[in-house]
Amino acid sequence: MPSIDALAERLSTYLGPDQVNLVRRAYFYAEQAHDGQRRRSGEPYVTHPLAVANILADMHMDHQSLMAAMLHDVIEDTGIAKEALSQQFGETVAELVDGVSKLTQMNFETKAEAQAENFQKMAMAMARDIRVILVKLADRLHNMRTLEVLSGEKRRRIAKETLEIYAPIANRLGMHTVRVEFEDLGFKAMHPMRSSLINRAVKSARGNRKEIVAKIEHSLANCLAADGIEGDVSGRQKHLYGIYKKMRGKRRAFTEIMDVYAFRIVVDKVDTCYRVLGAVHNLYKPLPGRFKDYIAIPKANGYQSLHTTLFGMHGVPIEIQIRTREMEEMANNGIAAHWLYKSNGDEQPQGNHARARQWVKGILELQQRAGNSLEFIESVKIDLFPDEVYVFTPKGRIMELPKGSTAVDFAYAVHTDVGNSCIACRINRRLAPLSEPLQSGSTVEIVSAPGARPNPAWLNFVVTGKARTHIRHALKQQRRSESINLGERLLNKVLTGFDSSLEQIAAERIQPILDEYRLELLEDLLEDIGLGNRMAYVVARRLLSAESEQLPAPEGPLAIRGTEGLVLSYAKCCTPIPGDPIVGHLSAGKGMVVHLEDCRNISEIRHNPEKCLQLSWAKDVTGEFNVELRVELEHQRGLIALLASSVNAADGNIEKISMDERDGRISVVQLVVSVHDRVHLARVIKKLRTLTGVVRITRMRA
Repeated sequence: MPSIDALAERLSTYLGPDQVNLVRRAYFYAEQAHDGQRRRSGEPYVTHPLAVANILADMHMDHQSLMAAMLHDVIEDTGIAKEALSQQFGETVAELVDGVSKLTQMNFETKAEAQAENFQKMAMAMARDIRVILVKLADRLHNMRTLEVLSGEKRRRIAKETLEIYAPIANRLGMHTVRVEFEDLGFKAMHPMRSSLINRAVKSARGNRKEIVAKIEHSLANCLAADGIEGDVSGRQKHLYGIYKKMRGKRRAFTEIMDVYAFRIVVDKVDTCYRVLGAVHNLYKPLPGRFKDYIAIPKANGYQSLHTTLFGMHGVPIEIQIRTREMEEMANNGIAAHWLYKSNGDEQPQGNHARARQWVKGILELQQRAGNSLEFIESVKIDLFPDEVYVFTPKGRIMELPKGSTAVDFAYAVHTDVGNSCIACRINRRLAPLSEPLQSGSTVEIVSAPGARPNPAWLNFVVTGKARTHIRHALKQQRRSESINLGERLLNKVLTGFDSSLEQIAAERIQPILDEYRLELLEDLLEDIGLGNRMAYVVARRLLSAESEQLPAPEGPLAIRGTEGLVLSYAKCCTPIPGDPIVGHLSAGKGMVVHLEDCRNISEIRHNPEKCLQLSWAKDVTGEFNVELRVELEHQRGLIALLASSVNAADGNIEKISMDERDGRISVVQLVVSVHDRVHLARVIKKLRTLTGVVRITRMRA
């Protein structure tokens, strides 16, 4: 069992005597605070904070992080207040302990909302001081190492949480060693049988491979020596969870994955890395398309290395990573490798630390924009699994994005305003669909237009949390303004029937109704009406204080302009178009759905003023409207082309077409055509009737 003296001795190698004494003081304070408390294993509780501090000492963390590690359960488990810690050890340490304490409340067994709320607390704590998450990762690592004493269900829950949240965070902060241990321990707890089977198979395979590994290692070392290059060559072990993920994700057999031999070459300088690359490419032939230069373009978490795959002796594939000692340290410990707080604290964050800060800043931005905590955690989880692609702006700036990202993700990564006003894109100077996944090395140019708005369909293909959150936010804002506008028109329509209007009603009469409905602003009330959550005539009656008296029905129908946006939709069952007699069905949360007057789907509520509203088309109605036609005609060659050219000749556009052959002679074609109004539809039908062999044309309705 580790002791405080052994830890102090280790710390003295990189911390000053005063700092080591502060860590000792924190230990004795924690020992006193946790006196009488024991872990599930029966050990005194203080062994846990001491073990957490040892993990941070392996990373050479600063004395304040180590003190926070010693005290991280004091607020949570002993009832000692944050203020007491602040007086004893200073504000910074107290803030770190408080931040870690909040994170311990993350619990995946509770409702998803509670889990997501706690994840938001984590983001806030990280934003204040990123050391919070490093102490939390060390705390979780020691808990994972001592999972055996817990029940099976609890073990699986903690392992699931670790694999879903903590391992990806360790990866995002570049902490490879911690991530690998999290994944292997989590895998063992979640799937003990699979873990032990793969472990046995790996041990057996390593025994069989010893000779080949030794030969390849020897030939690589000789190759470096021949070129006068000093470097350490070592065989690289694949970890169990990595093997399991490859077997599942790529549907490969165990033998296929273990057939690839992996080596790492560590040298002193960056230019030596490229000399080594040339030397190994001379020794064995490289596999085309398998070279990656993460030194020139580091990964998002700061990882740097050269990766290449070679055809070794007897055609055995060899994966090689070439990096400097500094890069090796960075790959293993990430943000903890060069802890900035060791310096005077005035320096600007650089390299990996700056990247981590940038990531946390991005998380905070997501949190502010997200509609709720569940939406926030969904966005962050997406960003925690980046398998990057690297693309260029037209000016040559490199942008790193998760795999599968599209031009819309790229646009939002450049700037929120660019994303919101994006209308098209050019990939490598050719016009391309916005939904096309980007490939590394592509140059992406965004075509934007002032006044353009995000399209709800983008949510089906964007990958980054930032794009998803900003699109949702913009759509909510757009929907709100359109709902307020429609709500105002609906309310004024009812008030007009009572010789009144919204402008004529005094503010003091509006406020009690807002209080009754628990709303803050008049806009919130109008939005509720526009969304169909409240009936305009009920609100009007309350405003006019005529509760006993039924208001007269609005005089004349409400005019539809076609520009109402997201809060007004056209029923797919009867596809109304300008010129058709229509009614509006107020649907809670959706706003108004426009139906044909004789649509069967609303026949039961047609005359209910609470549910339906008389509508008419405005004279200046704009837009294109879809209508479904059924065309029966004699079967002939080039049938589809004939129909398309006829619709086109009448300035219509075919949105969808399908054909159903009724018998040998007659074909039935279903067309969805976009038109401006009934007059335009009549022109399209008239044009179709001129085709030879047309038997019947019917407009489809519910």
